[in-house]
Amino acid sequence: MTLFFHTLVTWIESSKYILLFFGAIFEGPVLMMASGFLYHLGEFSFLPMYCALVAGDFTADIGWYCLGRYGTHAFIFKHSHLFNITEETLQKMENLFKRYHQKILIISKLTMGFGFGHIVLMVAGIFKVPFKKYVILNLIGGFIWTFFLISVGYFLGNIYVHIPAPAKIAFICIAFLVFVFGIRYLNNYLKSKEI
Repeated sequence: MTLFFHTLVTWIESSKYILLFFGAIFEGPVLMMASGFLYHLGEFSFLPMYCALVAGDFTADIGWYCLGRYGTHAFIFKHSHLFNITEETLQKMENLFKRYHQKILIISKLTMGFGFGHIVLMVAGIFKVPFKKYVILNLIGGFIWTFFLISVGYFLGNIYVHIPAPAKIAFICIAFLVFVFGIRYLNNYLKSKEI
C-alpha cells in the first residue's frame, strides 16, 4: 500500500500541470485560486501553472462556443435544465449581443458572466460571432481573469504562512468555503436581476 501511495504522489508531482489543465476545464475559478495559494507555498512554477490554467479555461470556453454554434436550438432547449437557459434569457442576450458582442465577451469573462457565463459563450456561438474574434476576446479576458484569481490565492497563501500551525487547516477550509459560496451567491444574485 505504501508503494502505491508513493507511486501515486510521484505521478501527481510529474503530471501536475497536465492535471491543472484538465481541472481548469471543469472547475476553473476554484482551481485558479487554489493554484495561487499553492504557488505561494512553492508547489508550482508560475509560467507553466499560469499557461495550463488559461489553456484549460479557454478549452472549456471553446466547448461552450461550439455547443452554441453547432448545437441546435432544439437540443439546447431540450436540455435547458443543464444549461440554465430559457427562451426569454436567449432573447435578452440576442438583443444585447447584436449591438455589443465585443464588450459583452470581455466583460463576461472578467465578471464570470454576471451569473450567465456559459450562456454568454453559447450565445456567441448561436449568433455566429466570428471565431477569430471570439478567440482573441476570450483570451484577453482569460489572461486577466486567471491572473486575478491566482493573485487572490497567492494573497491567501501570504496570510496562511503567518497563521499558527493548529489553525492552518481551519483557515484553508474557511477560505475555500467562503470563496465557493461567495461565487455561488454572486451568481444566483446576478441571475435574479434583469439583464
